Amino acid sequence: MFPTWLPYAGIAAGIIIIAIGFTKMLGEEYAWVNRKIIHFSITPAIILYYTEKIPREVFAPAAFAFALAQLIPHLKREELPWYQINRNYGEVFFALSASFVVAFLPKEYATAVLLVMAISDGITGILRFYYFRKNGYNVKLKKHWSGSLGYFLTAFLIASSVLPEKSFAIKLIWSGILTLAEYQKFLDDNLAVPLVAAFLYPVV
Repeated sequence: MFPTWLPYAGIAAGIIIIAIGFTKMLGEEYAWVNRKIIHFSITPAIILYYTEKIPREVFAPAAFAFALAQLIPHLKREELPWYQINRNYGEVFFALSASFVVAFLPKEYATAVLLVMAISDGITGILRFYYFRKNGYNVKLKKHWSGSLGYFLTAFLIASSVLPEKSFAIKLIWSGILTLAEYQKFLDDNLAVPLVAAFLYPVV
C-alpha cells in the first residue's frame, strides 16, 4: 500500500517541475524573475506540509535532495541559464534552508519562515527587477527600497495569518528584522533570512 503522503508529494513536486519548465520558456533574459517564479512554486508544498499532508520526514530530505540536484550544474559549470546564474548559488541555498527550517523548527513557525522565503522573497525580487529594468540598470545584483517594502508588507501578512497568537508589535518587529536580513549584502539572503528567523524563534 502506498503511503498517504505520496500523492501530495507528487503534486507538490509536479508544480515545481512545471514552474521550472515554464520559466525555461521565458528564457535567460528573465533569469532573475524566473528564480522568483520557482520560489513561488514551492508554496503548495509548504501548505501541504502545514496541513500535515506531507510530513516533516519527507519534506526536509526532499528539499535537501533538490538542493543537491541544483548544485550539480554549478559544479560542472553547466548552469541552467534560464534561472541559474554563474557564481550565484541562491537557489541552492534556498532549498538547503528550506530543508533546515523544516527539520529543526516547529511546524507553525517553520511554515511562516518558508512562506516568507517563497512569497516575500519572490515579490521583492520581481519588484526590484522591473524597477531597475525600467530605469536601465543592471537588474541582477541590485536591491532597492521598493522591493524591501514589498518584502516587509508580505512578511507581516504571512505572520498575521500563520502566527495569529503573536502580538501586533511582535509581528511588526519580526517582519522588519527579516526585511533587514534580506536587504543586507554580507550574506546571501537565502541563508541570512532563515538563520535570523531561527535565532528569533526563542524570543518571539
